[in-house]
Amino acid sequence: MFANEKNRIALISVCGDPAAEIGQEEAGGQNVYVLQAGLALARQGWLVDMFTRRISPDQASIVQHAPNCRTIRLTAGPETFIGRDAAFGCLPEFVDQLQTFQKQQGIQYSLVHTNYWLSSWVGMELKKRQPLVQVHTYHSLGAVKYRTVSDLPAIASTRLATEKRCLETIDCVVATSPQEEKHMRQLVSTKGAIEIVPCGTDIERFGSVERSQARQILGIPPEAKVVLYVGRFDKRKGIETLVRAIAKSSLRGNADLRLIIGGGYRLGYSDGMECDRIKGIVKELGLDGIATFPGRLSPDKLPVYYAAANVCVVPSHYEPFGLVAIEAMASRTPVVASKVGGLQFTVISEVTGLLAPPKDEEAFCQAIDRLLSNPAWADELGQIGRQRVEIAMSWDSVASRLGCLYNQLLVKAPMPVKAPASANVKRLTPDVVKAKGSVA
Repeated sequence: MFANEKNRIALISVCGDPAAEIGQEEAGGQNVYVLQAGLALARQGWLVDMFTRRISPDQASIVQHAPNCRTIRLTAGPETFIGRDAAFGCLPEFVDQLQTFQKQQGIQYSLVHTNYWLSSWVGMELKKRQPLVQVHTYHSLGAVKYRTVSDLPAIASTRLATEKRCLETIDCVVATSPQEEKHMRQLVSTKGAIEIVPCGTDIERFGSVERSQARQILGIPPEAKVVLYVGRFDKRKGIETLVRAIAKSSLRGNADLRLIIGGGYRLGYSDGMECDRIKGIVKELGLDGIATFPGRLSPDKLPVYYAAANVCVVPSHYEPFGLVAIEAMASRTPVVASKVGGLQFTVISEVTGLLAPPKDEEAFCQAIDRLLSNPAWADELGQIGRQRVEIAMSWDSVASRLGCLYNQLLVKAPMPVKAPASANVKRLTPDVVKAKGSVA
């Protein structure tokens, strides 16, 4: 343990459980970011507690990922899954429970790094009650999202106001790309401090498998042309665009063309319904024979699938950054991505992959066919992509930059006094699960 309480920080991700199974509904890039940043920060000497909302009574209260990194699940509202647009009412109780936890443990966080707009509200409320530094990562901006949505949710005005207040009043907002920073300034506010720190990926795990070995493991012939999608089933992820692009491919019928759509889903939920819809389109277009849905790709399987692919496609309607893109690049697999948001920063067109207008199935078809028809060039793009990730986008590199930012802000802030354990509050004695490894 550290004597200096300034090393103790909280990463808050109300609706993005760092210990969740990636691929389930509303479990994606944000969950990976919080967990992997937390683990890397812990390796660099920080004491990291990651707070999220408990969504089942069967979940462990605490998951220990590493000696100085754990996920803590707080009960706020019913212990069941609640969509992000309906979770705002749980936030006051979340704040109360977080303060109770500090009292029980006899600690006080000197810095909180909040993730997504719901968590920013929690951080700003905490800051009213105790001295702390607040850093925030949006992960997505309502001001961007709502431009493409015809039916605004009831929470829209609250979200927009919260995101604006966050940027204008907290200590620093982290943008993951220059494009995201530009959106903040144009659509949210010209006030407030912003620092650019990209997302990261595990460069040891991704890129550890050769394509020939990966295909042998998965039973894919060496000559097959494999197109891969990895991510959640959500209309905003643009899977339909990819499917329709493959249906138009000039290679269809002339080569062993294969489409793998990887991602978990739950029957009866919105992700399950989107999966059923995509499967319906696949059948309608006669792609049953070449398209496969392997379900959730576990941390052990994911690097194998990336390595086996000739191209990874990220057809999202919007992405602030795009973790899938850099996971593929780390695996030496070229990327075809939508020319939106942070994907324009992550993927350098004609250098590490290709960019296409979102929702443009013809443009995606042409980009995919270009790479599949020129394997030597595609491999060259994959190698350059790997180099780009190694230099600037490893999790240790990201954590180092975040750590420097934290220290700069903490130097300006008064040291919090360590809170004594409350004699009037029953000490939390949760069930603790030791995590077997990182989640990706």
